[in-house]
Amino acid sequence: MNDAILAIDVGAGTQDILLYDPEREPENCLKLILPSQTQIVGGRVRAATADGRAIHLTGMVMGGGASSDAMKAHLEAGLSLSATEAAARTLHNDLDRVRALGVEIRAEAPPGAVIIETGDVDLEALAAALAHFGVALPARVAVAVQDHGFRPGSGNNDVRFEYLQGLLAGGGDLARMVYSEPPEGMTRMQAVVASHPGAVLMDTGAAAVLGALRDPTVATAAEHDGAILVNVGNMHTFATLVRGHRLYGLFEHHTGGITPEIIASLVDGLRDATLDTRRFREQFDGHGAALDPSYEDIGPFTFVAITGPNRRLARGLGYHEAAPHGDMMLAGSWGLVEGVTLLQEG
Repeated sequence: MNDAILAIDVGAGTQDILLYDPEREPENCLKLILPSQTQIVGGRVRAATADGRAIHLTGMVMGGGASSDAMKAHLEAGLSLSATEAAARTLHNDLDRVRALGVEIRAEAPPGAVIIETGDVDLEALAAALAHFGVALPARVAVAVQDHGFRPGSGNNDVRFEYLQGLLAGGGDLARMVYSEPPEGMTRMQAVVASHPGAVLMDTGAAAVLGALRDPTVATAAEHDGAILVNVGNMHTFATLVRGHRLYGLFEHHTGGITPEIIASLVDGLRDATLDTRRFREQFDGHGAALDPSYEDIGPFTFVAITGPNRRLARGLGYHEAAPHGDMMLAGSWGLVEGVTLLQEG
């Protein structure tokens, strides 16, 4: 299994895991849908809170959401929370803001504290679980995370929007969404590769795009006439204009504030190139929108495909539901496999 790939798509609710073996039919490759590490860490924090125990965080920066919400609730309960510098950045990359929440930054755990390790990927736990089934993890690892990024003096959403705009730079080649080295300022990606050297990296939205293209219906539409691909995730809704292997436009919205009517409106605006990309963040609950001016010469793309665990929000809109190799939940994981291939070819 030298060409085998362990592909882990890290979401807010689940981590979607594919053990890709090129010697198997894609449908027969081993797969797991497990709680995401932010859910797991959040549960461990809540258990310590319920027991009235102090907590010390150690590990790497990871996704927030359930984990950071539980940490803040622990502090609000009047309980002690300390953390190493790296782990503390899960709450915020600005450590002064973390200290202002009441977190003590320290290298070692105080006596009696419950030690909780942070991190988006736990290969040790995964390997131990699969060992009971006689399954060993592939040496090649590919991971997708949704990274807001950090730059001193700038808001996380500003850094995220600049990253999204950068996906259209240099002709919008989809291969540029795959990394062997993390982009500057992308702290979650940097943490993953620091813990797992050699890992291939992608953004979760980008991975879903590449994965959706493994659905034959989507692939045909994207290759000939262009396609709009929408991933309705647990935390973010990410949509793109794709033709061939080129990206022509995108938007990203927070799923918590989205409705079927908003999805339809945003998709129509993306299709018709009428989204006001400069005012997107003022008008909508999202990170931003971007459009390649050359799209107006080849659009509009009329075919729309949806993926993601909250795709039900777009049902009734007449969109195709993409299911690469028969499994919608593995879209991001299959996108990672495709990403490794593109990286090798490049």
